[in-house]
Amino acid sequence: MRYLKQILLISFLLSFCTAHVWADTKLATCLDKGKKEFAAGDNASARQSFKRCVALSPQNIDALLSLAAVELKENQLEPAKNAFLSALKHMTLSCPYLSYTYSMLGDIAYKQGKYKEALAYYNRSLQYNKANVNSLVGKGTIIESQGDKKAAAEIYEVALAVEPLNIIARKHLRALEPIYFSDEQMLEAMKQRYAVMPDKTELSKEDKELFTKIHTAEQQEGVAYLKNKYPQLPADYTVTLFKDTDFAREVFTLSGYNAMRKQIGQDAVDVFQKLNVRIQDIFDLRDMKGKKIFLDDSTLTDSGYLVYHAALKGKKTYLLPNEAVPPTKAFLAKVSNRAKELQEKGYTEISRPELAMIKKQTNCSEETLQKKLGMYVLPVTVNEKRYFIISADIEDEHKSIPWYFVSRSRARRDPEIKTPSNRLVEMMSSINQKVCSQYDGDLM
Repeated sequence: MRYLKQILLISFLLSFCTAHVWADTKLATCLDKGKKEFAAGDNASARQSFKRCVALSPQNIDALLSLAAVELKENQLEPAKNAFLSALKHMTLSCPYLSYTYSMLGDIAYKQGKYKEALAYYNRSLQYNKANVNSLVGKGTIIESQGDKKAAAEIYEVALAVEPLNIIARKHLRALEPIYFSDEQMLEAMKQRYAVMPDKTELSKEDKELFTKIHTAEQQEGVAYLKNKYPQLPADYTVTLFKDTDFAREVFTLSGYNAMRKQIGQDAVDVFQKLNVRIQDIFDLRDMKGKKIFLDDSTLTDSGYLVYHAALKGKKTYLLPNEAVPPTKAFLAKVSNRAKELQEKGYTEISRPELAMIKKQTNCSEETLQKKLGMYVLPVTVNEKRYFIISADIEDEHKSIPWYFVSRSRARRDPEIKTPSNRLVEMMSSINQKVCSQYDGDLM
């Protein structure tokens, strides 16, 4: 509908855009036919008609903008862009469609994921018309995605000042209320929700945090969720702001917000039970960072909500009481780098079975292997470790003992592996003794 209205306005304003008035009857008939087809929803026929119009007069702005609008409606982004750019070439500086054209080019770049280019087009559009709502909303959306939410909120406010019923700008601005609200506005919002006393005059840090949580629950359709859970929602659970206006909005009271949290906590318990988590373990579940997901009042923490929503999709993002916290990617990268450093220094990584074999062959404890036989233990998690022994040629026969046994074992599978001699091991073997005392697991 937006593109249809734009096409119908183009003809009226064309006299301001060109140095010549087009009066060719054939062209006028072609344009009239295309616009009627577009108005009737026959985009394919309208496209062909406007292409014929452009062929009749390649510099005609009406034909080019009409063709561009049809291409954009059909999501043919590159053809639409080319038509808009062609129209720009023939516009004078007084043309009222300069702002519109740059705004549409911004929309195209935005849809293509070219946000820097889109922002440049929106800014150019606003140079010609500071009240272009489409460009204001587009610019605000990009700036918001870049992290400058306060600046984005200011832009949405300008857009709504021009067009108070703009749904997109109002939706974005509403989502940013915890960011751009002044303390006075936030305090009033808390009073409207019966979350603070009516005579309170100053907003505390805890009040701000509570408002953000209530507001987030509202943005995530929390009111609709609670209504679905109650056959008749208690009257004191919600309040309607801006009642009997176009901006009417139902929000939580503090009682309603707390009721929603308790209800979600109960739902979460049911979900975890269905996932075969024992009831006695549910309230001790943790997120993947090791933090508990339930508070003492059986409601979910902030991270608990994320765990719960993942569980609804069948994803396990929680830890049972006996499960260790998995290492982060950064820590694993650090472990990997350390392993490379050890290998560069002449160490070889061994498996747990090989470690068990070394212990058996030497009768040495893991502590002795580390302190006196050169083994390096690299912790990964509480229950997982990586083991490294010196495989380079060294004069210390004690520290070369582990590699003597590992290389001999590996040589059975790979004949190319050479087992170095070790006089200490050979001497102990000759007297039928192992390297470490069989009494205390230390070197003899």
